[in-house]
Amino acid sequence: MHEQIKIDTDYITLGQCVKLINFLDSGGMVKAYLQDIGAVVNGEREHRRGRKLYPEDTLEIDEIGSFIILKEE
Repeated sequence: MHEQIKIDTDYITLGQCVKLINFLDSGGMVKAYLQDIGAVVNGEREHRRGRKLYPEDTLEIDEIGSFIILKEE
C-alpha cells in the first residue's frame, strides 16, 4: 500500500518531494542521497532531483517505503 502525498500544483520535483516527506534534514542531504542512491519513480531508478512527479506517479525510497502522488482537490 502506498502512502499518499497530496500536492496542489501540477507537479512536484523529486527533490522537493523527498524533502516534503521529512526523510532527510536538508536540501544538501537530499541532493547527495539522490546522486548516490536515488529513488524509484514509476519503476525506474532516478537520480535527478529535478525530475517532475505528476499525480498518479509512484515513488519508492528504499529506506522508508512507497508513495503515490495525488492532486489535492
